[in-house]
Amino acid sequence: MTAAPPESVSPPTSLAEQAYTAIQDRLIMLDIPPMAPIDDAALSGSLGVGRTPVREALKRLEVDRLVVAYPRRGTFATGVDITDLAHISEIRVQLEPLAARRAAEVAGAGTRAELAELAEATAALDAWAVDRTELMRWDLRVHRAIYRAAGNPHLQDTLVRYHNLATRIHCLFLDRLPHVDKHVGEHAGLLRAIVAGEATRAEEISRDHVTGFERAIRAVI
Repeated sequence: MTAAPPESVSPPTSLAEQAYTAIQDRLIMLDIPPMAPIDDAALSGSLGVGRTPVREALKRLEVDRLVVAYPRRGTFATGVDITDLAHISEIRVQLEPLAARRAAEVAGAGTRAELAELAEATAALDAWAVDRTELMRWDLRVHRAIYRAAGNPHLQDTLVRYHNLATRIHCLFLDRLPHVDKHVGEHAGLLRAIVAGEATRAEEISRDHVTGFERAIRAVI
């Protein structure tokens, strides 16, 4: 089974939004390496959009801490600093369980049906047969679905930003992590708890998931 690409909050509706989504994916998956210079002309050509939408996208990505612009030097992908892991985890361990709890409490019937389908697809995923980068895209898809289901756009925006940064760290060590399949597989239980309205259980699984991620990274540093 091949992992589907992560779903965005809403379908891109403008060239700038399309550029933002595409460049964000390249930065998160380290297709644009940390600290690499950003060539907006090359991005424009590869994405098939003008340089203005690319520049607008890069401004948003700077707010997301995925790129940084220096006067007279240009724009670069931000570095991946392992010392940020503790800071990012400190935020995620508080907000990820909150999102899981809220999703279990407030998600409507349609959303629960979508999460149930995603849970079964995750459980059926043959992690050993799927490219590890695609597993990370699956991870993004699941987390973003939960954030949306929580029904709080401000919480969703915050969690997307910090999960993106965490995923970059994950991708940096991806080849050295022995149990990526287990990390992704944990999502099935989390999604099922949300679908069943088991708010406390969903909160607990989510918290364990975040702390387990940090432990796994630190074990291979």
